[in-house]
Parts: sequence; structure tokens; C-alpha cells
Amino acid sequence: MRSWKNPTLLLSGIGISFLGNWIYLIAINLSVLNLTGSAAAVAGLYIIRPVAVLMTNTWSGSIIDRVNIRKLMILINITRGLLVILIPFFETLWLIYLVIFFINIVGAFFGPSSSIYITKLVPAENRKKFNSIMSLTSSSAFLLGPAIAGILILYVGTNICIFINAVTFIICAFFIYLLPNVDEETEAVREPVRLKTLLSDWKIVKDFAKHQQYFITVYLLFQSAMLIGFALDSQEVTFIKQVLQLSDRDYGLIVSITGGGVLLGAAASTICTKKISLNLYIGAGMLLTSIGYVLFYSSTNFITATLAFIFLGFFMAFANAGYATFFQNNVPVHIMGRFGSIADLFQGLVQITLTLILGLFAEWFSLQIICFIFSLISTLFAAFLVITLHLPSKTKFFYKDATVDNDIQSNKE
Repeated sequence: MRSWKNPTLLLSGIGISFLGNWIYLIAINLSVLNLTGSAAAVAGLYIIRPVAVLMTNTWSGSIIDRVNIRKLMILINITRGLLVILIPFFETLWLIYLVIFFINIVGAFFGPSSSIYITKLVPAENRKKFNSIMSLTSSSAFLLGPAIAGILILYVGTNICIFINAVTFIICAFFIYLLPNVDEETEAVREPVRLKTLLSDWKIVKDFAKHQQYFITVYLLFQSAMLIGFALDSQEVTFIKQVLQLSDRDYGLIVSITGGGVLLGAAASTICTKKISLNLYIGAGMLLTSIGYVLFYSSTNFITATLAFIFLGFFMAFANAGYATFFQNNVPVHIMGRFGSIADLFQGLVQITLTLILGLFAEWFSLQIICFIFSLISTLFAAFLVITLHLPSKTKFFYKDATVDNDIQSNKE
């Protein structure tokens, strides 16, 4: 159990931050809706992060791979905490958007940084279990966050929810401060980031993608299905309120009940780490998640919408934990920041495009029919993913020790 001391600290810090994020998400959506009365203004919140990613990720990976990861993660969380504190003091939508934009600029560094830190901190044989527990932690936050937000909003308003998120970022920074410095051995070898460096880094990522075509195929199929799901999420509130004709209270109740399904899925994925293969985690998880979106946008009332969401949330836990492990095991740790940042860049571009197209089509045609069609397309990508993941010749990608590949890639570079 001693080997799990540091991973537990990391899980605790990130878990507290997850909780703050969910409390904040409910509050910021309601704050913007109450301020403007516009569903489009709320949808704008979902565009800010991809835009920030597009502006950041051409160069952020080059920095991530060349600085001390632990110190960077601490700085990211402190900065986000200080920026979040500012939001309640603004009453103009564009100022709120601007602060959220800067929060997401800083936050764009955290995902790739945490992936690197997890890969270095957690041995390869423990990563699937770690990622399943991470999913359980995230799901617990998803369950508790909206419930806590609902109570707080009812009695003290949205601002306190936003302040709580700022505090959780600072707490997360403190937990990371208690963790070991995994970059200690290489800290002296740092080079400045110039245009020439950025071009060289893009070439390294391009060469990796060229030589790892199977990994890239899995990545593209998984992200295609998942990004369509994210685009569908932007229409979730509108669908529930305008199509199903449910109230704000009903929406909050659906989200809270759904958290139970997500939590059960994450718990099941944690228990099954030794019993289910990694490719089944990813494939079945993503396929059933996509089917969950089909069921949700086929729903006609509160009960069917809630059951569909529970189904969706249960299997998404498997998909996320499986994919995170696959990514950590197959991307060399020394280019993980660069690959992750560039991948996020393209994902952001796709997410913006899909969200805008979905929103535009929903204005022109029936929202339910358009969302149903998009969810079917997501299911089709997921079905191709399942087939690709179970090719007999590719089993090595799911049972190998990632450190072997990291060494090979290091020598190659």
C-alpha cells in the first residue's frame, strides 16, 4: 500500500478540484442565464475553452515538456484560483467571458501536464486501476457537485459556488506541493522555446504519428465519437427545457440522479480492472456511451431522459479510464506534453466546428431530430472503434509495458 501513498495524494488533490469545478459549472451556467436570459450566451461558455485551446496549444506542449511538471501544475492551480475569484465582481457578459477565457488559457496546460506526471508517478501495471479510481473520483464529484451547488444556490446564491471553486484550486495546488519532484534528474537540462524549437517539436509529433498509425487510428475513432458527444452536451439544457418541457428543478434532479449512474459505472470500472481487457474497456465503454446519447435524445419525458443519462454515465466511466490508460501506455512520456497539446488543439477546432454546426442545424430544423442524427453518427464511429480495437494482430498495444516504448522512442529521437 505504500506505493499508493503518492498516487492517493494526487487523486485527492485533483478530486477536490473536480468537486469545485462541478459546483462552479452549475453556478456559472445559471449566473450567465440570469444575467442575459439568453441560451446562446450560455452556449458561448462551451465555445470559450476550445478557442483558448486553439490559441495555446501550438506552443504549450513545447513548454510542458521542458519545465518542471510538478511546479507547473502548482502554478496553474494557483493562477486559476486567483482568476476565478474575479468572476463574481463582474456584471458584464464580455468581461466574464474574458476572465473565463484566461482561466482556460492557463487550464490548457493542466491536462497534458497531469498526464505526464501520472505516467511518471504511477507504474505501468497500476495505471488502469489508477485511471479507474480517477474516474470514480470524477464521478463522485459529478454526483456531489451539482447537489451541493443546488443547495448553495438555493440558500446563498451562485457567487459562493464560484468562490468555492477558487478555494479548491488552491487546495489542489497544496496537495501537489506535497508530492515528489518526478523531474529531479533532468531538471538541469532545459532549453529555451523558440520558433525553431516549436517547428522541430511539431515534426517530432508528426513522425510519431506516422510511425504509430494504429494508435492514431484508435485515437481518431475514439475522439470522433467523444467530440460529437461533447457537442451534444451543449444542447442538453435546451433539449430538456424546450423539447421535454421540464423545469429548472427537473433539470437539476436529472443531473443529480444521473450522478448515481456515473458513480456506479466508475466503481464498477475500478472493481473490474483485473477482469476486463483494456480494449474492451475502451470499445464497449465508448459504444454504449454513444448509444446512451441516442437513447437520451429519443426520450419523451423525465423518466426516459433520466434512465438514458444513467446508462450513458455508467459506461462513459469505462471509456474514459480505458482511453487514458491506452494513451499513457503508448505515447512516449518525453513527448507526451507536445503530443497532448497538439492533439487538444485539433480536438478544440473540431469541437468548435461541431458545436456551431449542431447549434445552427438545431435552429433550422427540429432540435431532437438533429441531436438524434448526431448521436447515431457518434455510435457509428464507436462501432468502427470496437472493430479496430479487437484486431488480433494488435493485442500488443493493450498488454505491453509502456516503458519499453518510451526507451525505444528516446533512442530513436
